[in-house]
Amino acid sequence: MVTIASDQTLNILHLEDSLADHELATRVLRRAGLACQVLRVDSLEDFQRLTDTQPFDVILADYRLPGFTALDAWGHVAQKPQHPPFVLLSGAIGEAAAVDAMRLGMADYLLKDDMSRLPHVISRALEVHDARCAREKAVAELAASQHRLAELAEHLQTSIEQERASIAREIHDDIGGALTAVRFDVAWIGRHCTDAAMQEHAIAAADMLQHAIGASQRIMMNLRPPILEQGLVAAVQWLAAGFERRTGVATQVRASSDIIQTAADIQLVAYRTAQEALTNISKHAHPSKVIIELSDQEGVLTLEVADNGQGMELHTRDKPKAFGLKGLQERARTVGGWLDISSRPGQGTSVILSVPLTSDLRSTPPGDAQ
Repeated sequence: MVTIASDQTLNILHLEDSLADHELATRVLRRAGLACQVLRVDSLEDFQRLTDTQPFDVILADYRLPGFTALDAWGHVAQKPQHPPFVLLSGAIGEAAAVDAMRLGMADYLLKDDMSRLPHVISRALEVHDARCAREKAVAELAASQHRLAELAEHLQTSIEQERASIAREIHDDIGGALTAVRFDVAWIGRHCTDAAMQEHAIAAADMLQHAIGASQRIMMNLRPPILEQGLVAAVQWLAAGFERRTGVATQVRASSDIIQTAADIQLVAYRTAQEALTNISKHAHPSKVIIELSDQEGVLTLEVADNGQGMELHTRDKPKAFGLKGLQERARTVGGWLDISSRPGQGTSVILSVPLTSDLRSTPPGDAQ
């Protein structure tokens, strides 16, 4: 039964050297109530010219024609995007050959002895074609959306790092300088006053100011660590030492060499990945040991942060608000890398960043980062 809309007129190209078979196919289609225009062509040159210059809804093709076969015609059509369904309508092809032709991408085949089924075959081919086109469109739209999201994530990450650098400079130049100057003034007052109570208050104020200076330095280091200027290995070692000091968890850094040369943006991604992984460990893992491994072997920068803590369930990583892990994955993509997370309850967690390196990336000086 034909399911094509009654107001739809199909433009059909029929590759057929027999005028009688062409007229029979046309009568069968029209007898079934199918509104169509059927154009016959019997040479490969004319077929190629018409398919290059005119749109068709369906192509019907005999298998064997003088000097060529339907496979030659299909080879020309198949390379076109959104090509119409291609249906074999032949009496000179075995079932095995027809199946092989369909494996190449043809929509269907029908023997001329069974011409009465042609309307149904065309209807089914069109339905499958429309479904395939809709699926391809949806896939393309999804890919475009994911690309836009990736670009947005990269823009946000860049903006965040730039803002962090700006805030760090302000803390260093303005707040840090002002706190240091006030501390000197308070210390001067403490040294020159004779009242014991005032001296005690001056000393206490100087201690608080020193604490504030230390806090501002820590904030500045977290916002934009100048330790990166000494290289990625030194920066990760500094992170590990601070983590061990704060948490009491034994933390070991293993590196393939003392200096790993990478582009500045890759260094920053690796540093932020290690920083976020250690933050997650301190919040959730409760481990007794953490091992950080750095390597640039075989042209790939690899950073692994592994702990022997309580691990996590798969649904924990996939929950909608797991922005920390999702952020690391997006950050890795901005430098052409990827992030793997391996974890099992009670058996710890491993976060692995992998970034392919090129000779250009390896030679970029670390100080070029913004």
